[in-house]
Amino acid sequence: MIFAILQSAGSQLDAMLQAIWASSTTRLPPLDVRGIMLCALIALAAVLPGPVWHVTRNAITIAHEGGHALIAVLTGRRLESIRLHADTSGATVSAGRNRGLGLMLTTFAGYIAPALWGLGCAALVANRYASAALWLLVVLLAFMIVRIRNGYGFAAIIVALALTIVISWWGAAALRIYAGYTLAWFLCFGAIRPLFELYRQRAMHGARDSDADMLAQSTGVPALLWMLLWLVLDLGALWLATHWMMQDAGGIGAVFSPTRFWNH
Repeated sequence: MIFAILQSAGSQLDAMLQAIWASSTTRLPPLDVRGIMLCALIALAAVLPGPVWHVTRNAITIAHEGGHALIAVLTGRRLESIRLHADTSGATVSAGRNRGLGLMLTTFAGYIAPALWGLGCAALVANRYASAALWLLVVLLAFMIVRIRNGYGFAAIIVALALTIVISWWGAAALRIYAGYTLAWFLCFGAIRPLFELYRQRAMHGARDSDADMLAQSTGVPALLWMLLWLVLDLGALWLATHWMMQDAGGIGAVFSPTRFWNH
């Protein structure tokens, strides 16, 4: 009886994984100019207004802490915990050498991680694999949830995970396409605003335990230069993601041509 139940569950899991793989490897139609611009505007609306940003910034914090966590694991450090807080801050704790390249890369990864996630998402949607971009996000969130060590963080990951699974599994192809493009835009736009917030906090003599300050203490390179490097890399990722996602629409120049846009 137990064996039969386990066998049935295994068969269902195998069928589910095959369906996810089939969805992820099926190429979907590209968006037209108006669809691309609509997704960009939706992403900007999630980043620019303060009240909205206070909610959506949680997603950027998840990507930020996920970057710390992933690089910690990849550089051989022992990932101990991830915490997400209601004020949209977070903390990732890893154990290992208290100096060296591994710790430096782990510290550096946070502020570049959302832009890199966005760039990867843009690469997938530009090649018409929007479903793969969403399922990859499910994998990354599942990776994080086993290391979350506080209630708010657990709830935030569960909400993000549930929303992504619903869209990926039950969403129509058109919804998945729009979600993939919007996610790429949002991550790239959302990577930039926290840097200006950090600069403002430091100008008011706050945030002296930030990633930039930790890097400054370990390398001797001023925190402001680390912030500038993050900004350059984030802007570069945004430009490259924009270039990729607009290729099927004729490229950046064609998309932002008033004649092309209104006559499309």
